[in-house]
Amino acid sequence: MARPPAPPSLDGLKRQIARHRDRQAATGGGLFVRETFLLDRIAARQKALEWFEHYPKAAYWTEVESWRRLDGDRIEFTMRRLPTAD
Repeated sequence: MARPPAPPSLDGLKRQIARHRDRQAATGGGLFVRETFLLDRIAARQKALEWFEHYPKAAYWTEVESWRRLDGDRIEFTMRRLPTAD
C-alpha cells in the first residue's frame, strides 16, 4: 500500500511571518509613518510646513498627531502620514 505524501515544510512560511511581525513591531504596528521632533517654536513650525509640502495632506493624510509646549519655548510634536500616496 502506498504511503500518503509528506506535508510540505512550513519553515519558509514561518520565517516570512516572523520577519513581517518584526517589521510591524519596529514601526509601531500601525498604518502610519510617525516622526517625533523637539524644536524651538519657529523651527517646529517650519518642520511641520516641510512635511505638508513634501507629503500633501490630500494624498498622505499628513497631520500633526500631537504636540506640547515645553520650557524655553520648545515644542515637542509628532507628525504622521501614510507611507505612500496610493
